[in-house]
Amino acid sequence: MSKLSIVGEFWDFLKVRKKWWLLPIVLALVLLGSLIVFTQGSALAPFIYALF
Repeated sequence: MSKLSIVGEFWDFLKVRKKWWLLPIVLALVLLGSLIVFTQGSALAPFIYALF
């Protein structure tokens, strides 16, 4: 199963079940996770972790 099929299935779930309120939550979690992953090895890491 590829990552694109998971995104497609999630999109179909949102359309069929009318759960549009889940989309901002999932997007915020993905953005927060990617921020932590990409700044982990950089000099910005102490400043990012100070926010939380």
